[in-house]
Amino acid sequence: MTDADPHADQPVTLAGPPFAVSGRAIVLIHGRNASPRNILDLAPRLDRPGFSLVAPAAAGHTWYPYSFLEQTAKNEPYLTSALNRVSRVIADVNAAGIPTSRIVLLGFSQGACLAAEYGYRHAEPFGGLVLFSGGLIGPPGTTWQTPRSFRRTPVFLGCSDVDAHVPKWRVDETAATFAAMDAEVTERIYPGMGHLVSDDEIVAAQSILDRVT
Repeated sequence: MTDADPHADQPVTLAGPPFAVSGRAIVLIHGRNASPRNILDLAPRLDRPGFSLVAPAAAGHTWYPYSFLEQTAKNEPYLTSALNRVSRVIADVNAAGIPTSRIVLLGFSQGACLAAEYGYRHAEPFGGLVLFSGGLIGPPGTTWQTPRSFRRTPVFLGCSDVDAHVPKWRVDETAATFAAMDAEVTERIYPGMGHLVSDDEIVAAQSILDRVT
């Protein structure tokens, strides 16, 4: 780890079948004050054992120090380091023989925000994006350019309407931005749910995973 690239040397936890056996992968990005073990706890609920699971760790259990709604510069150099870490993980999975079109990027909370931002900056045909309680990174009033195309990548965004960390309006903005980038977007807002992953969201994620054949 360096001050300029704090997440560079953090470990990656692997689970499920080897890449050569599965031919498809889920990259799972944990939330703030969490770890790969926490996000991998979703695996039994997802119940798709045919996928290789790849869970990178953040330095100090946090990808960036402040809210995803702060000025982006305030979260540097952690944010750039986190995006680079995801990029290297995906490159490693690609090098193991799995194309990005067979990789589903899944995150919860801060991890979902990181997954959304990575997907936006690197839009191409993914196997899917699953964003539990997260959205694009940037302060209120941010506008996003949409020159890149997801080419019908399925994207799911699920969040509570009263989430203390992720406002509904940012989820709406993210859904609209991704739709403008030719993603196949499903957005579900759950009344009074709180900051968690519901069974309905798991079913939505399973439907995306089942399309990666």
